[in-house]
Amino acid sequence: VQLQASGGGLVQAGGSLRLSCAASGLTFSRYAMGWFRQAPGKERAFVGYVWSGRATDYAASVKGRFTISRDNAKNTVYLEMNMLKPEDTGVYYCAAKYLVPGIEWDDYNYWGQGTQVTVSS
Repeated sequence: VQLQASGGGLVQAGGSLRLSCAASGLTFSRYAMGWFRQAPGKERAFVGYVWSGRATDYAASVKGRFTISRDNAKNTVYLEMNMLKPEDTGVYYCAAKYLVPGIEWDDYNYWGQGTQVTVSS
């Protein structure tokens, strides 16, 4: 199984980025997909997830600014990030969990390698 995250970069505060995570080697439609992030010197933190049926949930810190979606035909999950803040800076990871999502990193079965997002003030 491979999860390949991409789309990170440097953006000014208030800007937007769209991350993608392409999955292979698994029956994508059966997996809930989560996004996590790790800021420098901090623990990895839950950002949000999308169920296989496209229902979503988010951490309070990103609710209303971030949107997770998925395209099962392309085996890809997306994280649309708007109104970015400097505190959104970190490495963003996607993860896959069979059927039911979770909010803990260790809940997930597979993890991607991460993509760096830097938000300047």
